[in-house]
Amino acid sequence: MENEKTKVLFVCVSNSFRSQIAEAILNHKYGDSFQAESAGYKSKDINPLAIQVMAEYGLDVSKNSTDRLMDFYKQGRKYEYVITVCSRSEEEDCPVFPGLVKRLSWGDFRDPDGFTGTEDEKLVMARKLRDDIEKRIDEFANSVK
Repeated sequence: MENEKTKVLFVCVSNSFRSQIAEAILNHKYGDSFQAESAGYKSKDINPLAIQVMAEYGLDVSKNSTDRLMDFYKQGRKYEYVITVCSRSEEEDCPVFPGLVKRLSWGDFRDPDGFTGTEDEKLVMARKLRDDIEKRIDEFANSVK
């Protein structure tokens, strides 16, 4: 079907920053071709830095839910791409989703929970992380089209 969107799942540890940002940017910039969701191995509240840097970007993620990866798996959701945005050692716990799934690892994104320094320094690091994720999203979307 020509008008079907490519379904993508972004996965990180807690679905509180990296995967949330990747989902929001892919849906915002490429929503005509892609449908993105995100989940984590465990869930916790969205990182306030994610809310702030995405508000600067023009998107409100403050009311997003944080979802658990295993819940999506148990529901039998299907994706064409499952993209991990956490470290390679953490992605080993990612279940194999049903169907024809291409797994990609973008394991070089630093966990914002490990950011240190002043609030302003953490914000600078969070902006860089957002921008790095956006660059990878652009590369991905352009390579799949």
